[in-house]
Amino acid sequence: MILKIAYTLILGLPIVAYLGMLALLSLFSTATIGYLNFKGNTKIPFKWHLRLAKLTIFLALVHALFALSAYLGF
Repeated sequence: MILKIAYTLILGLPIVAYLGMLALLSLFSTATIGYLNFKGNTKIPFKWHLRLAKLTIFLALVHALFALSAYLGF
């Protein structure tokens, strides 16, 4: 069942590909906010760094589950 969801095509790409792109974009955003706060730019509060880190972990775990579903057969 997870395999069918993971490989459902949207605009020619499977959902697992979109999740991977979102996870990577979220990772870069989290790192950028952390770097800017480290350098003293406080326009974006530090709490957003923590929120994006949680989102990144969630997206990466769902992406991994979807990707592994092809190999594990669930």
